[in-house]
Amino acid sequence: MSSFIVMDIVREAKKYKDTVHFEIGQPDLPPSWHVKEALHKAVDEDRFSYTESHGLLELRQLIAKDYLEKYGVFVETDQIFLTPGTSGAFLIAYGLTLQSGANLGLSDPSYPCYKNFAHLLDINPVFMPIGKESRYELHVEDLKKHKLDAVHISSPTNPIGNIYETKNFKALIEYCDSKNIAFISDELYHGLTYEIDANSALEFSPNAYVINGFSKFYCMPGSRLGWIIVPKNKVREAEMIAQNLFISAPTLSQYGALKAFDNSYLKEVKEEFRRRRDYLFEELKEIFEVDIRPQGAFYIWADVSKYSDDSFEFAQELLKKLHVATTPGVDFGENETKKYIRFAYTRDIEHMKVGINRLKKHLFEKK
Repeated sequence: MSSFIVMDIVREAKKYKDTVHFEIGQPDLPPSWHVKEALHKAVDEDRFSYTESHGLLELRQLIAKDYLEKYGVFVETDQIFLTPGTSGAFLIAYGLTLQSGANLGLSDPSYPCYKNFAHLLDINPVFMPIGKESRYELHVEDLKKHKLDAVHISSPTNPIGNIYETKNFKALIEYCDSKNIAFISDELYHGLTYEIDANSALEFSPNAYVINGFSKFYCMPGSRLGWIIVPKNKVREAEMIAQNLFISAPTLSQYGALKAFDNSYLKEVKEEFRRRRDYLFEELKEIFEVDIRPQGAFYIWADVSKYSDDSFEFAQELLKKLHVATTPGVDFGENETKKYIRFAYTRDIEHMKVGINRLKKHLFEKK
């Protein structure tokens, strides 16, 4: 299992009081004040016991309502499991779909925890390269080249920030259904979409495994609360896996999340990240090559090859010399990732301006 480089960078960045943070995908905005109010109430009411393994019924009802309103998809509450972060959801998904030695299809680059969980469970990660020529999307032709038991993608993606085009997304799901390949859809960045919305896999198949959570759009990363929606015929098996893995998701977090669906506040969150995206994209494209203007999430994937052929060494240079923290592309795979670093626009524009000024001064002089 490989290390998660970004967390090493977070630790190193703490050594400098003036670090400008582009490294970690953690929103700096608080959740809705209604969430805080609900948490205080839960504490006052001594809500410290376990919930059932599915999670609070009231919260699952709200999630089901959200899917009906956003995607026109009816989900039964028993299909929804609250999990300790999306990490718990990944483990349920892999436990339901993959045996030891099975093949899990992943894009390269992709979120590193996917492959790390695969290694922990003795599952074989099968990497399929994506790049600017494919708009950083997997296609059916990629899947056909391999013997796969499951495919796991994200949309909007980490680290690119692109959204899978609807026609292609649907084709991937339909191909997986036709070949009895489990389709696992990480939809954690839904809500943080700008010009276009992202599709849920459940719009195209009831057999998909859909993962989401409260850490990004809902600004509750420390609550460690995610969810997974499983097919109807997998509910009992998922329940047994959840009971054995973690008993239940954090109880207080679940009570707080009952008030997370605050649409007026979430609109403000989305608009703030849109402003940050617009600022950082315009600035970075003057410094680096940027293949794609991100459509969602809060990341920009920047080609730094005009300055360095090793993104890890380059990120270390920026951190140690400029106190600008970024994530090297090698954290996300091997397909040309030495050429790229990831910038997260999870801090306010004034904070990012300081980092941009340092980058321009250093790199333009270097060039």
